[in-house]
Amino acid sequence: MKIRVLYEENIKNGHKFYTTIDIPDDDYSIMLDIDYEQRLAEAKPEKKAEVKRCETVQEMFDLMNSKEYNCWRRETRYIDPDPKMKKLSGKRGYIQAEPDDESFNIMDYLCTTSDDETRSKDYEHEAVCQLVHKALGKKQDWIDMFIAVRIDGMPIRDYARSIGADENNISQKLKRAEKKLKEFLENHQI
Repeated sequence: MKIRVLYEENIKNGHKFYTTIDIPDDDYSIMLDIDYEQRLAEAKPEKKAEVKRCETVQEMFDLMNSKEYNCWRRETRYIDPDPKMKKLSGKRGYIQAEPDDESFNIMDYLCTTSDDETRSKDYEHEAVCQLVHKALGKKQDWIDMFIAVRIDGMPIRDYARSIGADENNISQKLKRAEKKLKEFLENHQI
């Protein structure tokens, strides 16, 4: 029996290239039962009735192939297959590969943030929030408001709408919170 299998590395620019595998003609009912049980366990409760048992090995592999392709498509849909970036040396032109160069990867040249930078920003944000907590003391509504509006950048109108308060009320509380925070910073060496 021959079955067609799709591997992720065999998907090129959205075109599927299947690998054909010869398997012996045997009874594969146990394998099909295990596949059915796994798909049933992974399914959401409201979708369990839609899960059907595959009748053939090829049908089971077609399900896996469609999942593999859909996953690949979701991840690479908007990625330009031939991205261009200006040369790092400042000269005219773009960084690009030779047509037969398999080792070239444009992602090596593109700027991405590292986990260290993200982690550092998270720590800074947390430190500022702790300082605000210390300065404003037991006024939890002031703390939440100050962090949301002044630190996280939420518009006053949106914040007022989210808690069901008047915008003027929020503005006045923010002014008082800023004054209290300013006094705290002037009195404490940081």
